[in-house]
Amino acid sequence: MTLLVIIIVLALIFDYINGFHDAANSIATIVSTKVLTPFQAVLWAAFFNVIAFFIFKDHNVANTIAKTVHADAISLTVILSGLIAAIIWNLLTWWFGIPSSSSHTLIGGFAGAAIAHAGFDSIEMQKVSKTLAFIFIAPMMGMLIAAFISIVTIMKNFWWKMLVILVTLGLTVTLIPFNDVIRWGLLIVSGIFILAYTYDHFQKTPSAYRTGNMYKKLQLLSSAAFSIGHGGNDAQKVMGIIAAALVVSGQIPSLDQMPNWVPIACYAAIGLGTLSGGWKIVKTMGTRITKVTPLEGVSAETAGAITLFMTEKLGIPVSTTHTITGSIIGVGATKRLSAVRWGVTVNLLWAWILTIPVSAVMAALIYLICRLAGL
Repeated sequence: MTLLVIIIVLALIFDYINGFHDAANSIATIVSTKVLTPFQAVLWAAFFNVIAFFIFKDHNVANTIAKTVHADAISLTVILSGLIAAIIWNLLTWWFGIPSSSSHTLIGGFAGAAIAHAGFDSIEMQKVSKTLAFIFIAPMMGMLIAAFISIVTIMKNFWWKMLVILVTLGLTVTLIPFNDVIRWGLLIVSGIFILAYTYDHFQKTPSAYRTGNMYKKLQLLSSAAFSIGHGGNDAQKVMGIIAAALVVSGQIPSLDQMPNWVPIACYAAIGLGTLSGGWKIVKTMGTRITKVTPLEGVSAETAGAITLFMTEKLGIPVSTTHTITGSIIGVGATKRLSAVRWGVTVNLLWAWILTIPVSAVMAALIYLICRLAGL
C-alpha cells in the first residue's frame, strides 16, 4: 500500500510538472502576440485545462496508455521506475527550455521499465507503433490545418473564401468517418470563421486596426480550445498510469472501474501546473520558431485544437508540444519558408526523436536500481 501511495503522489507530481512544462503550448502564441499578459494567459489556460474534465468522458487516451504494456508485465516497481524517469527527463528539458513531449516521456519510461522487467515481448507493439507514427503525423496535421486556415484567411476575394470553406467542410465531414463530437466541432469552428470573415468584409471602411483587434478576440477562443485539448489529452495519460497501478495492487478489478477521484485529481494537477507557467519554453515556442501575429496565432491554435480533439477521440496519445510546434511552423511557412527558423526546428526534432528512447533507458536503469534495493 505504501508503494501505491508513493506512485499516486509521483504521478500527480508528474502531472503538475507536465502542466508547467507544457504551459507554453497553450499560451506561447497568445503571450507573444500580447493579447494577454503572461499571468492572464496562464490563468486562462489553467481554467480551460480543468474544464476538459467535463468534456472528455470516454478516457480513450488513458486506456491506451495503461495498455501500452501487457497486463502480466506490469508491476508497481515498473510503474514507479517509469514515473521517476519521466519526471527527471521533463525537468531536464524544462531547465534547458526544450519543448519535448511529456506524453512520450511517460510512454518511454513505462515501456523501458517493462522491458527491463519482462523483456521486449511485454510491450503492446500495436499501440506503441501508433504513438511513434503520430510523433510525425500530429505535427504534420497541425501544420497542414494551420497553413490551410492562414491561406484562406488572407485570400482577398470574399466569395472564393466562403466557397473554399464550405466545400472543404462538406467533403471533410462527409468522406471522413468522424464521430458526432468532431463533426459538430468542425461545424462550430467553421461557423466562427465564416462570421468573422463576413463581419470584416462588410464593414464600410476597411481598417487594419479593427481586423487585428478582431483576431485578438478570436485568439482568446482558439487558445481556450487548445487548452481544453491539452488538458483532455495530457491529463488522461496520468490517469492511465494511476489506473494501471490500482489494478496491479488489486484496488480495482479493471481499468473500466477507475474511481472518480482519479480524473478529478489529474485535471486539477495539470491545471495547477499550467498556472505555474513555463517561461523558458514559452520563449522558444512563441518567438524563436517564427514571429506570430494574432491572425497567425488563431490559425495555429485552432489547428492544434482540431488535431488534439481528433486524436483524443481515436485514443492516440499525441504530444501537444509536437502538435502546436507543427501548427506554428505551418503559419510561418505560408508567409515564406525563410520565415521559419529551421535551425531551431531541427533541434526540436532531435529532442522529439530522443525523448522515448532516452526515457526508456533511464527507466530501465532506475528499475534495476529499484530491484537491487529490494523494491
